[in-house]
Amino acid sequence: MMNDSIARPGGRTPGSLSGGGPFDPADHLAYGRWREAKLSGFPGSIDDLRVDVEDPASVTAAERSALIERIRRANIAIYRCDGAAVDRDALRRFGQALGLWRLDEHLCAEEDGISQLQVSEGGRTGEYIPYTDRPLSWHCDGYYNAPDGTIRAMLLHCVSAAAQGGENALMDHEMLYIALRDAGSRYIEALMHPEALTIPANTQDGEVIRPERTGPVFSVDPVSSALHMRYTARGRNIRWRDDPVTAEAVALIGRILDAPDSPIFRYRLRPGEGILCNNVLHNRTGFRDDRESGHRRLVYRARFLDRVAET
Repeated sequence: MMNDSIARPGGRTPGSLSGGGPFDPADHLAYGRWREAKLSGFPGSIDDLRVDVEDPASVTAAERSALIERIRRANIAIYRCDGAAVDRDALRRFGQALGLWRLDEHLCAEEDGISQLQVSEGGRTGEYIPYTDRPLSWHCDGYYNAPDGTIRAMLLHCVSAAAQGGENALMDHEMLYIALRDAGSRYIEALMHPEALTIPANTQDGEVIRPERTGPVFSVDPVSSALHMRYTARGRNIRWRDDPVTAEAVALIGRILDAPDSPIFRYRLRPGEGILCNNVLHNRTGFRDDRESGHRRLVYRARFLDRVAET
């Protein structure tokens, strides 16, 4: 198991950088210790992220411990539950066993707070890319939310897979932070600026569905003292702070995410499998359904205002 300092860095007031700590661009000593521990424990392959879960509705102590251990190391776990019938209630109970109680009841969620990600037949959901078969670019969920709606954890559960495509790529945002900071603390300072990234208002038929949101890319979570990332690779309908260092940092993020040697995990979920994570960077390739053969992609998504317990 990794040193707790990786997931729970100390030495400062939660949510603040004034007391130093590994995420303070000026505290090189704390960063160096945290970096060494993070890299020494980081998984070498996607196989190291796997956990078998017999029944998500009733997680055993050993299964819970295994999930937490993976998430402490990489902020990601991939679980498999062969043969178990997993419905929406089971997923809610699964999340609760990991300390995930507060669901994000967003615009496209069902009444229980869980979304069904599948190709929409029309209506409001069809206006958003997650509900289409088109590729999803790199992002962290909820980058357009207000601070009191910060998405700290996410669960994706595959009910049925597409005929082709639909692969996810996942990158621990802490590993991206390391790559950026090693390239220069100025990039972290720029991305921690309170006006680093603006998402314009979502307006439909003259009605403001969601107001404009402005905030940092990297921040220290005031609840857990962990590193949080807010990001989208969208090229349209976003505004980056008009600053040369910010522009350099954004370009560097793109190069890191495109680099073949970056620590990115790629996986195509099979029915009965899922991803549990502390809202890491992720994307999804496009896919093709085949209704005649019964291959129609359906993934349940639950987004939480909580972070996975003990991470």
